[in-house]
Amino acid sequence: MDSSLQIDLVPCLNDNYAYLLHDMSSGVTGIVDPGEVGPVVRALEAKGYTLDFIFNTHHHADHTGGNLGLKKKYDAKVVGPKVDKARIPGIDIPLSDETWKFGNHEFRAIFTPGHTLGHVCYYFPESKAVFTGDTLFSVGCGRVFEGTMDQMWSSLSTLSLLPEDTRAFVGHEYTAVYLSVKHLIPLTCGNQSNIRFAVTVEPHNEDLLSQRQLVEQLRQKGQPTIPTTIGQENSFNPFLRPFVESVRQSLNKSASENNVEVFTALRLAKDKF
Repeated sequence: MDSSLQIDLVPCLNDNYAYLLHDMSSGVTGIVDPGEVGPVVRALEAKGYTLDFIFNTHHHADHTGGNLGLKKKYDAKVVGPKVDKARIPGIDIPLSDETWKFGNHEFRAIFTPGHTLGHVCYYFPESKAVFTGDTLFSVGCGRVFEGTMDQMWSSLSTLSLLPEDTRAFVGHEYTAVYLSVKHLIPLTCGNQSNIRFAVTVEPHNEDLLSQRQLVEQLRQKGQPTIPTTIGQENSFNPFLRPFVESVRQSLNKSASENNVEVFTALRLAKDKF
């Protein structure tokens, strides 16, 4: 794994994660999905960095709310999905499904529509890291707001085919308490709602049950549960497993039904959970 790309979690708003990226070889610094300005500025000052790039996975305000303030303060360039360039505040560099460079690190913007029509994920192969925004969560996935279920399943399938040791830095943790009222530092809880739902789908999945135990242990210690890995998610995330017999059985889906139909049933069931 290339260790010259430093990645730090920056909690924002109630349950969002932004990610501070620093290329140690070039000194270039970026932030992925800054939901607000303050936490990012504090993280930069603590490290002694300035900000060169702002990366957005999609247009929702909880992922772009810090764009204009950070751009003004640091004269940073905003990078975002070309399809959504009209909805990304301050965008300078629109990307589609293409390769680009951050400092000395080549990465790929992967077009992943579904949650929104223009969603992209950022994949750094040498660093074995992918920033999945609101497409893939730990033991879950984003709601399908603007795209179709077919698009969302296709996007998740693309991510599931990345190398299994790829670390997935996701956009949200949906359960949070606070370790410090002064600094408002979230204690991440592994998105326990996702785990509870997944257990109803695959109650005998040993990988899932082990993950549930690990998440509880980390929660009690006040430690984060992110990143996860693509290999882990493939083993216990039901939204990556609609072809698995135990998932189909839990939904009363036959072998003749395609993966999109099973995924759709999963997503609709989770929406009501």
